[in-house]
Amino acid sequence: MDLDAARSQMISQQLRTWEILNERVLEVMGMVPRERFLPARLRDLAFADTVLPIGHGERMLPPKIQGRFLQAVEPGAEEAVLEIGTGTGFLTACLARLAGQVHSVDIEADFTARARDHLAALGIENVRLETADAMTMELTRRYDVIVIEGALPIYDKRFEAALAPGGRLVVVVGPSPVREVWRVTRGADGSLAREVLFETDIPDLRNAPRPGSFVF
Repeated sequence: MDLDAARSQMISQQLRTWEILNERVLEVMGMVPRERFLPARLRDLAFADTVLPIGHGERMLPPKIQGRFLQAVEPGAEEAVLEIGTGTGFLTACLARLAGQVHSVDIEADFTARARDHLAALGIENVRLETADAMTMELTRRYDVIVIEGALPIYDKRFEAALAPGGRLVVVVGPSPVREVWRVTRGADGSLAREVLFETDIPDLRNAPRPGSFVF
């Protein structure tokens, strides 16, 4: 398979047609070798418009969803990022190329270990990886950007509380199969604004609370 041609096609036929027009985002998604974050058996599918199984029942999101997440938060070169759900580490690498510092958290230790190897192979050094449950970990600092790569069936305000003034959070909210992608922005005065960007369906964040069942 011609990976360079597939990468170019991803940019032109998936990202641009899905209104991902931020040139920094397009450049970094074309520069970071997505295929190297997948096992050999899946590399021919690295640029396909589909979810890919990565183990532990988790999925790598399609390029267009990851691109929309990056475009929604537009990390600046000096900004600090919190990523919930390291997964393969591909989006982690993209965030690291766009931002100043990235703190990436995953509940699975082998995801953290593999991502560390992938990032090291690319010479990416501005990422701190942590194995933890994001739903119980203590958020002790503020971030300019927060990206949550698992859905929250019930919105949890603990993440927006970790936004610095001017910070942006992107999160998928609501019950499957139709969920909303929100961008939450904290103003300089501390106020919060929530905006619905589009609809999609991605797997729940591990251990995220779910609505209780009705009892008749």
